[in-house]
Amino acid sequence: MSSPPNTAYSHIASTPVEGHSLANHLNGQATVDLDREARQGFPEVIYGERKSPEITAEIAAKIYSHSGRLLVTRASSEHFTAVSTLIAEAKFDPLARCIYIEPNKEAVQPHIANANVSIICAGTSDLNVALEASITLRVGGVGKVNEINDVGVAGIHRLLDRQDDFRNSDVIIVAAGMEGALPSVVGGLVSCPVIAVPTSVGYGASFQGVAALLGMLNSCASGLTVVNIDNGFGAAMAAMRILSLKKGPSTT
Repeated sequence: MSSPPNTAYSHIASTPVEGHSLANHLNGQATVDLDREARQGFPEVIYGERKSPEITAEIAAKIYSHSGRLLVTRASSEHFTAVSTLIAEAKFDPLARCIYIEPNKEAVQPHIANANVSIICAGTSDLNVALEASITLRVGGVGKVNEINDVGVAGIHRLLDRQDDFRNSDVIIVAAGMEGALPSVVGGLVSCPVIAVPTSVGYGASFQGVAALLGMLNSCASGLTVVNIDNGFGAAMAAMRILSLKKGPSTT
């Protein structure tokens, strides 16, 4: 009889992955995790920065052929040119720096398809981070993604005028730079989970987003969740994990 560690190793080792040789481009190999969607509800996402366009395109084609949707973050126009050569359906948002293909709505589970997520953005300088979160949610199949832009605390009346737009959200993502105060304000207005994204926007003492990050981590709004600087993708993924609780506990 196998010991528990050996049993666990056998199970992990048998997980469907595909070693896709990229020897023509690199002295190495990319191993595409084709089982990630079954495990986590979202296929493997490609982080484009520092990857060559050719390698990015080959990995993207493999993921798309298996899952029917695609997300490449931190992508360039060169990445998009290479990907679109292999995948005509691919779209590119240059501000969000994302290449993406949304799923067929019929393939999305009801707890995601019926979800309502709001993304609140402090200023137009934070839009790239907010858009990365928005595209990630759409690739995830979230039914309603409500974007509320340029409502930072310097003009708090702008946020208060939009309360009806976000009070019924299942989850709220808030992107802000400078001193990072906006998530605390939102967190005090609603009962749903709030995910804060510090952005690298601000003058010298903002330390490229560290000031906002520390402000959010020290928020007086109880239960505020904080992700890494400029990580709109991570905030959206956290939101979808929260939404997955609506389908009930896993039976696997």
